[in-house]
Amino acid sequence: MTKNLYPSFGILLVDDEPSFLRSLGIALERGGGINNVFRCQDSRDVLDILDRERIGLVTLDLTMPHVSGERLLTRIVEDHPDVGVIVISGLNQVETAVRCIKQGAFDYFVKTDEQDRLIEGIRRAIRLQELREENQALRQRVLSDTLEHPEVFAPIVTDDKGMRALFKYLESVASSSEPVLICGESGTGKELFAQAVHTLSRRKGPLVSVNVAGLDDNMFADTLFGHQRGAFTGAETSRAGMIEQAAEGTLFLDEIGDLSVASQVKLLRLLQEGEYYPLGSDRPKRLRARVVVATHQDLAQKQSRGEFRKDLYYRLRTHPVYVPPLRQRKQDIPLLLEHFLEEAAEALGKVKPTVPRQLPVLLSNYDFPGNVRELRAIVYDAMSVHQSRMLSMEVFKRAIHFNSEESESGAMEPRPVFVADAPLPTLDSVADLLVDEAMARAEGNQSIASQLLGISQPALSKRLRKRRS
Repeated sequence: MTKNLYPSFGILLVDDEPSFLRSLGIALERGGGINNVFRCQDSRDVLDILDRERIGLVTLDLTMPHVSGERLLTRIVEDHPDVGVIVISGLNQVETAVRCIKQGAFDYFVKTDEQDRLIEGIRRAIRLQELREENQALRQRVLSDTLEHPEVFAPIVTDDKGMRALFKYLESVASSSEPVLICGESGTGKELFAQAVHTLSRRKGPLVSVNVAGLDDNMFADTLFGHQRGAFTGAETSRAGMIEQAAEGTLFLDEIGDLSVASQVKLLRLLQEGEYYPLGSDRPKRLRARVVVATHQDLAQKQSRGEFRKDLYYRLRTHPVYVPPLRQRKQDIPLLLEHFLEEAAEALGKVKPTVPRQLPVLLSNYDFPGNVRELRAIVYDAMSVHQSRMLSMEVFKRAIHFNSEESESGAMEPRPVFVADAPLPTLDSVADLLVDEAMARAEGNQSIASQLLGISQPALSKRLRKRRS
């Protein structure tokens, strides 16, 4: 049994023999896992169907009354060049096959050929059609610089061009039935990208998420595949696995890099064969969900060290997505800061405070090892203790100082005053940062702080009064 295909386009079967149409349709559905099949017994109706329906592939008999297969092939190639054509003929003639291929047919099969060979040829054509559509869609989006469904990406707060390119790519591959591999450091929001893939795919079923980190082989199999009653001690009732729960939808496997080698074998077999066995059952079930996986680890390095199967790695990375860390898109920090402040204010029942001008400058010179998740946590902490009109910077300074001291050296790492991809701060912002640092080191003593700054105490007092006004 082979993996289900859910092409975004229809498959049109054309033949004047109703028995062959019926048997081929059943074989595609049951043996090939291919749905969205149209049947046409009258060759005169083919062009009307192509005008009316979204057809991506046609299987075409050559010998038919009214309009011959070769004539139809010529018309389809001329009027519908994006539609692939497979010729299925009762004639085993090399000259005819060569002529059809030259006219634009994708492949040529004889009806007496083994049915498995024919089904695999149709599956191969579907995959190539999907790849061609994805390439065309991606090229069009790059050229037009537009998103078809920007609302899908609204939860991902960004103004970064690289992130926008990822959005365009996801729109292009959303209709594919192949896996999506989402890579990126912890805290970058990989689960939001998985949700976007699911929403864009327009699948009828749900998005079912499973964190596979820490699951041993038995727990992994039971969680994904489910079990029959009596499969093991304590299995008093049957339970559907996550794969079945995600039917017609998306199965999201997070932290796939932590999967044991034994479980990797099970996952590879699931993706290759499109079927699985619930524990305690000898009857296979079919995978009817699109698989999306995510990891914060470098799978290429893991497979080179023998910790991750090479065949599974290349099977998963059909559609790879790399989510950049926050330090590589620092222009998003002010946007995220405003977003999380509004979110936290609403959650805590407080009024959104005014942001000090020097706060974005402070944050832009911090690497955020915890990425967007770390920024959100700091903002929520700051809002929890916030009481005045102006947001205090102390929580941010304390968090940055603490996280910096968690580095391997055990001491606060030196950081550049300016960051290449961040906007230059104003002189007032830099002066305010220096004043804040001096006041913090002097524990609020203006006399000591003025000595640290090398200015007079009256000048420092004037600066502080100006900021409060």
